[in-house]
Amino acid sequence: MDAQNTHSVFALRYGFAPGICRLARVLLFSAWKSPEVYRASRISLPPPFGCCIYPATGGLQEIGCLCQFRRMKQRTASDSPALFEIIDTGPDFSMELEARKRGQWPVAGTDEAGRGPLAGPVVAAAVILDPDNIPAGLDDSKKLSKARREVLFGQILQSSIVSIASSGPVLIDQMNILRASLDAMRRAVLGLEIAPALILADGRDVPPGLSCEGKAVIKGDSRSLSIAAASIVAKVTRDRMMEKAGAIHTAYGFEAHAGYGTPTHLRAIEAHGPCPLHRMSFRPIRRV
Repeated sequence: MDAQNTHSVFALRYGFAPGICRLARVLLFSAWKSPEVYRASRISLPPPFGCCIYPATGGLQEIGCLCQFRRMKQRTASDSPALFEIIDTGPDFSMELEARKRGQWPVAGTDEAGRGPLAGPVVAAAVILDPDNIPAGLDDSKKLSKARREVLFGQILQSSIVSIASSGPVLIDQMNILRASLDAMRRAVLGLEIAPALILADGRDVPPGLSCEGKAVIKGDSRSLSIAAASIVAKVTRDRMMEKAGAIHTAYGFEAHAGYGTPTHLRAIEAHGPCPLHRMSFRPIRRV
């Protein structure tokens, strides 16, 4: 191996900073050319690099073996500004319009709400937006305030084709939460008044049993307006269901936490035991 590539080898093997490796290359290359110039010397380097010890005699191989550096941290802060600022522009209608150009129309977006809670159903919605009458401000439901979701919920129902379905705690315990969520999404799509030609489904999975092509869109509620609309409909619908559940099962405070595993909810389960709305297959409930 020639001396010019020495620093690259050290960088790959030991994780040195390139500048330090170039310094080592210069010293090693000079010692290889004129070893008599370099007598016993010790070059101190700032932490975390340590030092290099060069013997009075010996060739390049011996010097390389005695050159010891400490590893750098795997991650170091960059002193250079980002070339481009990453801006979250929110969802758009580009995937739907591209499908329309291919002859796939109409396009429906589907999403669910309530996979994580310990109680209550998982609710799914499917939405076909009117390209000429899309409500302004559609976004991932988790990024919107409750008041804003309520306003958009009404606008979506007035301007779009909407279908809603849910899977209750019994079905969730029988099927598991993923399958129950996908099944609710499937039934929501099948309930649309107009059969879509393409389904954009939030997440990594396409609901099985669809009557048309489906496409999984990771973080779809932040990328597709149709999926964002479905996420809002599903979220508002489920929140309203859990508010009504709180009026029936008053000991658990469902109206406040919507069935999620908050400290208040967990204390209520410990004090009163689970109710029929609780998902018995979920670990905190299973332990009770």
